[in-house]
Amino acid sequence: NKTLTQLPDVTSRAPWNVKLPQCPSPEMSASQSIHVFSALPCLCKVELDQEKGLEMRKWVLSGILASEETYLSQLEALLIPMKPLKAAATTSQPMLTFQQIETIFFKVPELHEIHKDFYEALLPRVQDWSHQQCVGDLFQKLASQLGVYRAFVDNYKVAVETADKCCQANAQFAEISENLIVKSTKDSDCSSSTALLYRPVDRVTRSMLVLHDLLKHTPSSHPDFPLLQDALRISQNFLSSINEEITPRRQSMTVKKGENRQLLRDRFMVELVEGSRKLRHVFLFTDLLLCTKLKKQAAGKGQQYDCKWYIPLADLTFQTIDDCESTPIPLVQDEEIDAMKIKISQFKNEIQREKVRKGQKVIERLRKKLSEQESLLLLMSPNMAFRVANRNGKGFTFLISSDYERAEWREIIREQQKKCDFSLTSLELQMLTNSCVKLQTVHTIPMTMNKEDDESSGLYGFLNVIVHSASGLKHSLNLYCSLEVDSFGYFVNKAKTRVYRDSTEPNWNEEFEIELEGSQTLRLLCYDKCCTKTKQSREEGETSDKIVAKGQLKLDPQTLQSKDWQRTVISMNGIEVKLSVKFTSREFSLKRMPSRKQSGVFGVKINTVTKRERSKVPLIVRQCVEEIERRGMEEVGIYRVSGVATDIQALKASFDSNNKDVSVMMREMDVNAIAGTLKLYFRELPEPLFTDELYPNFAGGIALSDSVAKESCMLNLLLSLPEPNLVTFLFLLDHLKRVAENESVNKMSFHNLATVFGPTLLRPSEKDSKTPTSSQPISLNDSWSLEVMSQVQVLLYFLQLESIPTPDSKRQSLLFSTEV
Repeated sequence: NKTLTQLPDVTSRAPWNVKLPQCPSPEMSASQSIHVFSALPCLCKVELDQEKGLEMRKWVLSGILASEETYLSQLEALLIPMKPLKAAATTSQPMLTFQQIETIFFKVPELHEIHKDFYEALLPRVQDWSHQQCVGDLFQKLASQLGVYRAFVDNYKVAVETADKCCQANAQFAEISENLIVKSTKDSDCSSSTALLYRPVDRVTRSMLVLHDLLKHTPSSHPDFPLLQDALRISQNFLSSINEEITPRRQSMTVKKGENRQLLRDRFMVELVEGSRKLRHVFLFTDLLLCTKLKKQAAGKGQQYDCKWYIPLADLTFQTIDDCESTPIPLVQDEEIDAMKIKISQFKNEIQREKVRKGQKVIERLRKKLSEQESLLLLMSPNMAFRVANRNGKGFTFLISSDYERAEWREIIREQQKKCDFSLTSLELQMLTNSCVKLQTVHTIPMTMNKEDDESSGLYGFLNVIVHSASGLKHSLNLYCSLEVDSFGYFVNKAKTRVYRDSTEPNWNEEFEIELEGSQTLRLLCYDKCCTKTKQSREEGETSDKIVAKGQLKLDPQTLQSKDWQRTVISMNGIEVKLSVKFTSREFSLKRMPSRKQSGVFGVKINTVTKRERSKVPLIVRQCVEEIERRGMEEVGIYRVSGVATDIQALKASFDSNNKDVSVMMREMDVNAIAGTLKLYFRELPEPLFTDELYPNFAGGIALSDSVAKESCMLNLLLSLPEPNLVTFLFLLDHLKRVAENESVNKMSFHNLATVFGPTLLRPSEKDSKTPTSSQPISLNDSWSLEVMSQVQVLLYFLQLESIPTPDSKRQSLLFSTEV
């Protein structure tokens, strides 16, 4: 055990026994490291910003040193068998020939020498640190030696093939190869010669990312700046000469109505084929449903479609889970979906910046990348099954994200089935498929790149919706409402009212807070709750409940400009649902207010509360956590489902007045109200738990490209928090991990918890009030999305660490024991 009484030495690797999340792809890391931090709001004056940037340089360089130490360990592990292998090569029974040894270990000694020199030169400069310290010459020298990597990379494929062949031919060498151990590193993947041989290939890709990180935190006036720029230029030129992949861009398509059969509807949809997701273009004609694939064409050739299958509408039936042997839907983790959204937001920001610079070639390249990411998001996001079958019972499954849309397809098909007449020869089918390219589609791929510049980018922020009541029902129903909004080009379900049983005039009066990410439309669906219990799979998105009515409301920025509630009515199928809506931009909804009082706990600095209570963790946090752990750990959507607003306000008043009966009140209240009270406490802190001073560094640290550097930086920053902030965070973190242990029941994963608590714990206070300008009343660009996602990623990082210093009620100080 090691006792930490102060910040660890910046030159050593952090001693915690942690399991790091998988490092993102180089492309994402580079873009993220360049742009996430630049999207953060200006918190102070320029001079103070530069001071903080220079402080961050120390953290970044500390991480680079830790990463270099790990890399040297990996190279040393490769070199360990080299000497005895060469000695054996001179005997009568060589394990490998000199030629084989030279091929396998080609340029490894030179690489080790280069990085050993770099590490030994950088170490004393970081130890003797000051803001004026220069390191640019070391990185410039390292970049100038990249030619050794060129030779290594050119030989890499032959080296791996030779190592594999030698392992097959010589059992003794195979055993040596498989048992290579990297000393002083937690990288469990590096346990064979072929795995270790990949490290230099991986390292050369990361060299540019590390330079981006360092340059980003170096002021342009610093002597290091031009040297680091030169090193980055050399690295970029070197990398572009090694590997430049060009992925074909998916083109949007157009179609128009045929002369005889009419095109009623078409859409890009995801088909589930033997467990795999395939992007299809589905055309609904007046007499058949046609499923096609848009073929990739060589340059200069026109687009074409392949017919995958078709069903005459007269023969089409809809299937449910009970009607067929369904293939399980391959689910995509929320983390992966958010990673795609981060990339999309980054590319949008980059495109906007390049429009100012008039960099047309760069814009085209960015649009290509944006198209690829949005196509991938379109493919991976839907999880709701829409099943159709032909007359022989052969079923086909599409995946969509919106029950509203599924209902629309079913309605239009059923309506058309009443009047359709079908006949189609194989030749006519081929002609019809070919004509799809010439038709005018009523639906293109829902991508940003297909929108004109002057089109609305939608609303970013929070929409509060009160679902009041419904009227016009002819029979008593068990009615509930579901709300959907569009996000990143597709619709997702965001909220659901309780079931109002056996009534023709249900009165819910329930309020929901819905996050908007470029949203333009609110959809409402009314369901009649089925009383019979049937088996259903959450992942399949199937429900036996009947859709009674559906309608939608356009989210007009001008109408929602007022901060007051707007009353509205959605009319559908003779049924009217009354709503109230109010929009708040993100910057206002999460805005922190300065502390103006010393009494109470809400809106008071955390150190003031802990001093008054003579405690390490505020009493409100301890009591809320204890009550939630007593009876809320298996509550579905705990921390995500809103509690009743009046109950939360009552609890807030009791804590502020130090009411002795608050414990009794909590035991009688809904557990979601207690969870809401805890979130409200952190949200109303005048300064975030991660502090205004360190927040930019946390945001910069999470964007670091190298996993070892990121670990060193993030854990050093964590221990830099003031004592009440640190102990309270570790107490909360321990609780959130216990909540996630019940994910199978409460559906709260690490990612869900990070999404809820990330902005609450990290959102900085604003020194200068920001007010929307008349030219852009409430629509914000994607930089805000990037900031919120960055806050989520910081908390997610700490949640995913297997071991981290945890508070102990018996300890009276910050002497945390940690396993080395």
